[in-house]
Amino acid sequence: MEDSLIIELYFQRSERAISESDRKYGRYCGAIARGILKNAEDAEECVSDTWLRAWNAIPPTVPKILRAFFGRITRNLSLNRYEKEHADMRGGGEVPLVLDELAECVADAQAGTWSAEQAVLKDTLNAFLGELPEEHRKIFVRRYFYMDTIPQIAEDFGCGESRVKMLLMRARGRLAERLKEEGIEV
Repeated sequence: MEDSLIIELYFQRSERAISESDRKYGRYCGAIARGILKNAEDAEECVSDTWLRAWNAIPPTVPKILRAFFGRITRNLSLNRYEKEHADMRGGGEVPLVLDELAECVADAQAGTWSAEQAVLKDTLNAFLGELPEEHRKIFVRRYFYMDTIPQIAEDFGCGESRVKMLLMRARGRLAERLKEEGIEV
């Protein structure tokens, strides 16, 4: 089913919107949640919560890219769940490691709502990503949005882990420079 029709189902308040969303994007959202939570049951709950959040957000929100809209909701729910479950256990998992890596560049890597200052940060980050070569951008997004492990990324891109680490380190360095140039506190 086309995204515009799914959105229309949400506006009609048809429960079919949820089943169509799950049919089309359930696996995608599940992969995001499992990548963060490393637990199938928790991931399934986050995906179910994604449809509830979407139901409550549409209308009035009209997502430009439905896949990205669902992905962002799932990611945020998964990160919140992870944080709650691991509040006393810092370290060992991929999520704290990824957030620590990004903390070098951005003061609040876990910002969930966008103030005016955060909107500038978002625009700067989007421009930065747009300037990266395609492969570097994909690796950056896989690491810092989907929170994939270095070995996973290296295997998927057919390169060594050291190359992935070096690419990410250089990208973080360039991002930090870019943020300073834009006057964004790091």
